[in-house]
Amino acid sequence: MIKAVIFDLNGIFIQAPKLGKRLEKDFGVDNNVFLPKLGEVMQQVRKPKSKPAFSYWGSLLKEWKINFSEKEFWQYWFSAEKVSDKMVSLARKLREKKIKVFILSNNFKERSLYYEHYPWVHEAVDKIYFSWQTGFVKPDVRAWQNVLTENDLKPEECLYFDDQEKNINVAKSLEIKAFQFITEEELEKTLSEYLSF
Repeated sequence: MIKAVIFDLNGIFIQAPKLGKRLEKDFGVDNNVFLPKLGEVMQQVRKPKSKPAFSYWGSLLKEWKINFSEKEFWQYWFSAEKVSDKMVSLARKLREKKIKVFILSNNFKERSLYYEHYPWVHEAVDKIYFSWQTGFVKPDVRAWQNVLTENDLKPEECLYFDDQEKNINVAKSLEIKAFQFITEEELEKTLSEYLSF
C-alpha cells in the first residue's frame, strides 16, 4: 500500500529555462564556461554551513562583466521559474487521500527561502527536505533513507519522481518505486496505476 509520494522540486513543480542558456543569450556568457562553474558553486552551496551563495556568484558575475547586486541576481534567476499548477493540484489531491507528499531537493538556502513565499509549499506538501539543511545531496542514498526513517516509511510504501536518471536509480536500489518525470500527464497516469486517483 502506497503511503507517500516523494518528488524532486525543480524540473517538476518548478520549471524554468536553463540559467546558463539565459546568461548566454542576455550577456554573452558561453554556456560551456558557465556549466562547470555552476557545478562548482552548487557543490558548495547545497551543503549545510556553506558561505552565502552570492559570495561565490558575485566574483563570477564580475568576471563575466555582469553588474548585478545580490538582490538583482536572485530576481533575474528565480523570477524566470514558473510553478506548475497541475503538479500543485496533484499534490493537493494526494493529501486529500491521506497520502503524504514530500519534496526531496538539492538546493541552497537563498533559493529555498524564495520558495517559502509560495503558499502552495505550505498547503500541498507535508515537508520539503532541502540538502543544505539535511546535509544529504542526491544521489547520496542517505537523502532518501532520511525521509523514510523520519516518517516511519518502508521503501515499498513510497513512489518517487525525479527528472534525473541517476537519482531514480538510487531510489530504485532502495526498493522505492521510482519513475523519471517526462510530463505531468505521464506522472498523473503513473499515480493512477498505484492509487485510486
